[in-house]
Amino acid sequence: MQHHKNFIGGEWAAGTSDVPNINPSNMLDVIGHYDHADASQVERAIAAAAQAAPSWAVSNPQSRADALDRVGSEILARKEELGELLAREEGKTRPEGIGEVARAGAIFKFYAQECLRLRGDKLASVRPGIDVEVTREPVGVVGIIAPWNFPIAIPAWKIAPALAFGNSVVFKPAELVPASAWALAEIIGRAGLPSGVFNLVMGRGAVVGQALLDDPRVDAISFTGSTATGAKVAQAAIGRMAKVQIEMGGKNPLVVLDDADLDVAVHCALQGAFFSTGQRCTASSRLIVGKGIHSRFVAALTEKLAALRVDDALKAGTDIGPVVDQLQLDQDIDYIRIGREEGARLAVGGQLVKRDTPGFYLTPALFTDCSNEMRISREEIFGPVACVIPADSYEHALDLANDTPFGLSSGICTQSLKHATHYKRHAQAGMVMVNTPTAGVDYHVPFGGRKGSSYGSREQGSYAAEFFTTVKTSYCAA
Repeated sequence: MQHHKNFIGGEWAAGTSDVPNINPSNMLDVIGHYDHADASQVERAIAAAAQAAPSWAVSNPQSRADALDRVGSEILARKEELGELLAREEGKTRPEGIGEVARAGAIFKFYAQECLRLRGDKLASVRPGIDVEVTREPVGVVGIIAPWNFPIAIPAWKIAPALAFGNSVVFKPAELVPASAWALAEIIGRAGLPSGVFNLVMGRGAVVGQALLDDPRVDAISFTGSTATGAKVAQAAIGRMAKVQIEMGGKNPLVVLDDADLDVAVHCALQGAFFSTGQRCTASSRLIVGKGIHSRFVAALTEKLAALRVDDALKAGTDIGPVVDQLQLDQDIDYIRIGREEGARLAVGGQLVKRDTPGFYLTPALFTDCSNEMRISREEIFGPVACVIPADSYEHALDLANDTPFGLSSGICTQSLKHATHYKRHAQAGMVMVNTPTAGVDYHVPFGGRKGSSYGSREQGSYAAEFFTTVKTSYCAA
């Protein structure tokens, strides 16, 4: 069994311990052993990044563009292989895994060109004989802490802009999904970057993540994960005045008005709430449905859900793969119990099922007779569980949609231009979808939310420059 090392200062370095990476579709399948770093190795990685940062910050943008383009090209060329690896370790279906890998490749290609598009301003001063220039410079050393649910796309949309804009990187992937992160690091390590510009340190958040938060040489932290952990990251970073960007949870509404096209609404709910096993921060876990369409919508969605095949992520014909691990499965089952105890009706699913191999298999669950005050309507479950909440009118539906501590993604299905336009303006979320699933965003546009979902500037697209650069204003007398 191959042991996968950390990447520090341009070299592969053995960790102090290693952990097996288990396939959630088949718990007997060990994908590999991945080394965990201790605090001293994280310190070495930070030191390497700090040493490399000054020269990389002023490097030729074409050389950065060429390196990122090479990374993107290799990811795309290997998307079938890497997509299968991703599906094997995370549990999303093979087609979903390949799609995520292709997105990661496209992200690196996009930021290869962003290296050459970083703009500034030349302004007239109010004082005669003075020129004013506004430019952007890299922040310095960036610590990146990524989640397990998108093990290559989310690291890509953090690492690529960090490198493109001249920062050095220390990357900590989620403990559950080291294989995709290691494969990405191995590709980046061969792309021609100077030693120390990119570093991979795998391990526990309490060790690796905490070291990144505490070290004053880490100038910025980009984190995606749970709300509770995100709050701790924010406090630690702000406490030492480090720049911080945090993406956390969601309890995203999909409003279905009485005039909605039923097929479109069911498709949006099915894709948004349940695919990728519902393990997406943008999943539409609250389905707010007009009373005039409620019974038809529930019947049609229930029929679709009952027909979905839950099975091994690598099997042809699998619609939904397993839950990522036992802890997440236990959480999903616990919330299904809570929903029943709160008085909601389990219309379909929510059952543990056995397949050819031992895995964390759960049929997608749909609750009806829900209110927006129930825990299953307010707390992020992060699994294939959604609740249907009836609405009396558009105004009532909008109020219900906004009545949440989160604000990441919000959707509406309607054929009314009036209501669609009003909803886009008044939905309290960072991203609004009309007649399209709440989950699924393009790689070249900003990603992020409001309220308890996000803190700091947006990710992705040209907006990533807001976090990964700092603005300098220069005055020069003629």
